[in-house]
Parts: sequence; C-alpha cells; structure tokens
Amino acid sequence: MSIALFVPCYVDQLYPHVAIAALHVLEQLGEIVHVPAGAVCCGQPSCSAGFERMGEPALNSFARTFSAYDHTVVVSGSCALHVRTHAPHLGAEGRQVAERTAEFCSFLHDVVGLDRVATLNATLNRRVGIHIGCHGLRGLGLASPSERQIDPFNKVRALLETVRGMRFAAPTRPDECCGFGGSFAVAEPAVSAKMGRDRLRDYSNADAELIVTTDVSCLMHLQGIARRDSVSLPMVHVAQVLAGCAESAT
Repeated sequence: MSIALFVPCYVDQLYPHVAIAALHVLEQLGEIVHVPAGAVCCGQPSCSAGFERMGEPALNSFARTFSAYDHTVVVSGSCALHVRTHAPHLGAEGRQVAERTAEFCSFLHDVVGLDRVATLNATLNRRVGIHIGCHGLRGLGLASPSERQIDPFNKVRALLETVRGMRFAAPTRPDECCGFGGSFAVAEPAVSAKMGRDRLRDYSNADAELIVTTDVSCLMHLQGIARRDSVSLPMVHVAQVLAGCAESAT
C-alpha cells in the first residue's frame, strides 16, 4: 500500500522533530512513506474561524496532492478531522481522500495493528499522563469520552501499552480539554490559560512525570503555560515515544 505523510503547518514550522519521529516510526514498521512536495495547508484554520470558503482552495490542493495514495497519515487530530469532514464536499476526489485520511495514532491502531507496533520495541521508564486532543477524542474516536455512556476504550493507551517500562498516571479528569481550541485561545486567552493550568495541576497531582499527547497544538499550549509558571513537566508527542526519542526530547 502507498502511504503519504501530511505534516500540518504548525508542526512543520515549530515542531518538525515530531514529524521526523512519525516518519521514523512508519519506516521502522516497514512502510514506504511519501512526503509529497506539493503538500500545503489543508485549510482548517480559516474554516474553524468561520471562513469555510476561504479555506476551500487549500483543501482542493490537498485533495489533488494526496488522491494518488492509499493512505494519508496526518500528525494532527484537528487537520485529519477537517479533511474527513469537509473534503467529501469537493466531489469524488475529495470523498476518496477523506475516506483514506487518518490521524497518526488511529492509523497505527486500526490499520497497522498493535502486534506490529509492539515490534518497535520502544522503551520509556516514566509515569506518563495521556492527553488526547478534543478533535481526536470526540471527532475521530481515539478514545471513549467520559460524557458518553458507552463501553470504554482508548486506542492511544493501547499503543503506549506496547512500550516497555511505561506506567500510567490517573488524573481525576482524564479527558478534559487543555484550553487551546485554536482560535479560542486567541479570543478567550484568560479562560484558555485557566483551563491549561487546571489540566497541568491535575497531571501533577496524579504524579505524572511526562505528558504524552496526540496533538502538537495541545503540547504547545500546555508547554507554554508550564514554562510561564515554572512548572517542570516535560511533554512529547506519541510518535516520539514510539520512535524511542522521547527521553532525549525532555
């Protein structure tokens, strides 16, 4: 199968090492991964701000670029959800790309499988708190949100359970929003920061030594608050843990 890796704008500009870790994981699993030179923004920021039509040229370009691949793996829950939700409106090509687009953790769990992920032989002797971004949790089904009366599941934890030496912290509100929310953090900075501080406090009270997240946007938000408040709580992306480079990143 042909796999393309899509690196969202903020990952590319601010956290490229996360994309490199994701590429390393996929290649270690034996996949041939393409990173198309024509990849551009998927159009999610303008759409989320209420200007859907302004984002359509970018989404059209995304669909054209990735239509040739069997799978498009996205290192972001919000971008993956945007493509899956809005690309079908572009016609047959858009529907095809939407169906074949998956967030990184979802792809590993649902397509690659836990048995193959375990062959990465990742090791991390830390007590970690898992933070799943809201788009991935509630939009893409990476785990069961606590507000729904359904059988509990957590694809991200299942992936991390393949990592030797890892232990898990249990915050009192395991799926609470970190407060980032894209433009919400700009429009409501005080509320956003308060939510982030509450989240950090919950992890600290649960004796987490490291936060492992699915979304770099959440990481960026929480990391910024931690630095401002002099809170010593390292944060990494799931890809960095599975690639075996989380220790050096902290």
